[in-house]
Amino acid sequence: MPFQMGVTIYLFYRLGDWLDVKYDVDGGWWTKGLTMLGVVASLYQFIKQANRISKND
Repeated sequence: MPFQMGVTIYLFYRLGDWLDVKYDVDGGWWTKGLTMLGVVASLYQFIKQANRISKND
């Protein structure tokens, strides 16, 4: 699960970085915003999987 969280956050970061370069955004707002969204999405996935695992026990 930690690897999956890392990959999710990294992919959101790379998307934000690409958008910042493509649209020439000062301050890296796409990178910052999408990285935070990636953290939230990965935590959601983690909690969902943890609940599923604990139900099966």
